[in-house]
Amino acid sequence: MAGNGSVKVNVKKFMNNPLLGRKQMLVEVIHPGLPNVSKEKLRAALGERYKVDNTQTVVLFGFRTAFGGGRSKGFALIYNSIDEFNRYEPKYRKIRVGLLEKGISTSRKQIKELKNRRKKVRGTKKQEVGGGSK
Repeated sequence: MAGNGSVKVNVKKFMNNPLLGRKQMLVEVIHPGLPNVSKEKLRAALGERYKVDNTQTVVLFGFRTAFGGGRSKGFALIYNSIDEFNRYEPKYRKIRVGLLEKGISTSRKQIKELKNRRKKVRGTKKQEVGGGSK
C-alpha cells in the first residue's frame, strides 16, 4: 500500500523466478479520483515494499485502466541485480528505464528510397549513394 494520497497498490499472482533472477507479479492499483498513477511512483512504492536498492531493476509494463477509471492492472518484474536486468530485458525496456539512449532513426520512407537508389548502382558505388560514411 503506497502512502501517496488515496492510492493503494495490491500485488496478485506473485512468483519468484530464480532461473531469470527476478520476482514477477500482477499489480493492481486502486486510484479513486485520479486518472492514473505514474510509473515512477509505482516503481518507488514497489521498491520500498520489496526492499530494492536500485529502483531501475523494477520494470512496469502493460498497464490498462479499467472502464470507469479508478483501477489499473499491469505487470511488474523486480530483478535481483542490474546484471540480470541487462541480461534478460529487451532493448526497448532498457531505454524506458534510462539505461540506454535511443538511437537516431530515419523514417521508413527514407529507408525505402535509399534502398531503391542503391539498386541503380553497382559495386562500391552503393556506399557513396545516399550519404554513406567514408
